Amino acid sequence: MSLQIQETDESGAQVATYVTSRDGQGIARVDMIDSLQAFSSSIAGLLSSRAVLEGVGVGDANASPTAALLLSVLQDSMGRIATILFAHKLGTALEPECKMYRLLADVFNDIAMVLDCLSPALPKVPRVMLLSVSSVLRALCGVAAGSSKASLSAHFAKWGNLGELNAKDSSQETIISLLGMLAGSLVVSYVKSPIATWSWLILLLSIHLAMNHAAVRAVSLHTLNRQRANIVISTMLDQNKALTPDEVSVQERIFERDGVLRWRGTRIIGKAIIGVSLQRAVGFLGQPHSVTGSVRSPSVELERLVNMFQDEEYLLWYERSRHLAMIVLKEQASPQSQLKGWSHALLMAQRHASEDTASAKPKSMGEETLQRLQETLREMSVRWKQSLIVLEESGWDLNTASLETTSSTRIHLQRTTAPNSIHE
Repeated sequence: MSLQIQETDESGAQVATYVTSRDGQGIARVDMIDSLQAFSSSIAGLLSSRAVLEGVGVGDANASPTAALLLSVLQDSMGRIATILFAHKLGTALEPECKMYRLLADVFNDIAMVLDCLSPALPKVPRVMLLSVSSVLRALCGVAAGSSKASLSAHFAKWGNLGELNAKDSSQETIISLLGMLAGSLVVSYVKSPIATWSWLILLLSIHLAMNHAAVRAVSLHTLNRQRANIVISTMLDQNKALTPDEVSVQERIFERDGVLRWRGTRIIGKAIIGVSLQRAVGFLGQPHSVTGSVRSPSVELERLVNMFQDEEYLLWYERSRHLAMIVLKEQASPQSQLKGWSHALLMAQRHASEDTASAKPKSMGEETLQRLQETLREMSVRWKQSLIVLEESGWDLNTASLETTSSTRIHLQRTTAPNSIHE
């Protein structure tokens, strides 16, 4: 929430606008912490750079410039390949889980510095391998840090001034890095022994990680990713209360297992996959044909499940034996519908977790499961519209989809006269 006051002169012309916001206090705190971590990282970077130069033979008359050049080419090539693979594998998850990947980027960078400082003590071949791994970690840091920083900058740019925010942040980072390099020049001039070097490196990296952890914890995002949706929806269902982004930020974990369903942020009650392919979902209804891939459901027709969710923009199936919810999205699924599907999965997991389901038969859909799906869907639908209104009033952004962390698929329903088999 923010307060905006406009000031006008005698002619009615606007001369000033005053804005107060808790987000402004948050970004001020993040800026201060970010400055401290950048300062310590700059000094630690000089120590690791000196170690790399020692490792490639600076000061050694027998060192070959060609060998140093080839090492640089190898490191650069490894880093580029790692960048492509990392972006391909985890690119979708970088924005929804930007807080986690922002801190993980600094972990990658700090590990790379440690490996650099270890390299002079190793023989030539292990040293090359170590420096190549260091280059890969720095590449991962670049992808994770760049993408997550863009998401966090968009969060703080409340008035659409993203370009101005990035420009000022870049200028601030440049100044802090310059000061860090000046201070680091003094440090590397006096710190020369291995014990002193490692003592300073551990101290600086500890400060670096502690500051980054504090900065990430200080951010209260307004989008509902998987973890925040678990906390908000379970609290709403259990206590009929909508938590604000600041209240959820205190409860959420920086590192969370992908896809877990937690009730009120504590006990794990299951796992959910959103955007799953229909082929994988119907695989629990019957055995797929080895050649055609078609699936026949011997116990319950798939059409019954489709009819149950005909007014929704998703399909849900909960496999009780594995405590696994699979959410299949239709092609027109909106962010609100995705959130409803995740909330429905959370409610199903909670209902089954509160009962003794040890005797549930694996891969059996059954009338009981269908009935539970129908009951929970009815319960969610009755209160869903009002829940969306309450969530928006509490400060949540419901127009941004933040639940999918992997490449997913959509389905298009089309009625045919074929038997109860399905192809994808």
